[in-house]
Amino acid sequence: MQPDKRRIFIITGMSGAGKTQALKIFGDLGFYCVDNLPLALFGNFIDYVRENGEIQNVALGMDVREGDRLKEMPQLIAALPKDDFTVKVIFLDAGEDCLVRRFSETKHKHPIHKKLAAAIAHEREVMNPIKTMADKVIDTSDLKLGELKEKLSALLSLTRERDMQISVMSFGFKHGLPKDCDVVMDVRFLPNPYYIPELKEKTGLDDGVQQYIMSFKESQEFAEKFADLIKYLIPKYIKEGKSYLTIAMGCTGGRHRSVFMAHKLAEYLNQLGLSASEFHRDIGL
Repeated sequence: MQPDKRRIFIITGMSGAGKTQALKIFGDLGFYCVDNLPLALFGNFIDYVRENGEIQNVALGMDVREGDRLKEMPQLIAALPKDDFTVKVIFLDAGEDCLVRRFSETKHKHPIHKKLAAAIAHEREVMNPIKTMADKVIDTSDLKLGELKEKLSALLSLTRERDMQISVMSFGFKHGLPKDCDVVMDVRFLPNPYYIPELKEKTGLDDGVQQYIMSFKESQEFAEKFADLIKYLIPKYIKEGKSYLTIAMGCTGGRHRSVFMAHKLAEYLNQLGLSASEFHRDIGL
């Protein structure tokens, strides 16, 4: 049996977006972590990992402090021996207002040492090419630490290069569109249990709500056709080198229709032998 490849996760992104917390999470999960490794030493570090049989999983923190040398990152990754390593780049991002608030709350100085707003704008310009090449972009603006850990833990379930981690989430349009989604489906056309008094306070995870929604032919047809579409798309995404897929399903409040349809889709994908998790943003599950 061919041994598993060693995994290297490069954690990068905007200052204040959670890189330090992410590295701590990787460390808690048994990864060998190095923060702010100079790119000039990247090759030497990889040689060290190859010679050390005890190191199987590595997380490296890299950020804007590398300056112009960040341009070398794609070439350095491409030069790694594919038989030995699986490399994934995770880019942590957040909105400008969120970054400003976090720096203000922590009293930390921005590493570029300019006025904060100008420093963030300059950093985003420098980091955008890295964001473009990232395997996964995570917007942490609205994430609690536990939610960030859940997202990273899901990514770490990947053990083979061709695996795909699928996340199916529900949301309510009135609470805003979710970030970092690959596929967004509007299910507000389905019959709404909200207007049935005995179902109003329940969620799409309750049997009564599910039975009500599926009592309509249009719900049955949609569930089948959308599942077939996703089943068709997944091999196409994998062929393009995509390792992570986030599917978001939205209704008005994110409580009934989207919750049930997201749950039903995740259940279906897992029955196919795929790795699908579910997350219901607006009911906190």
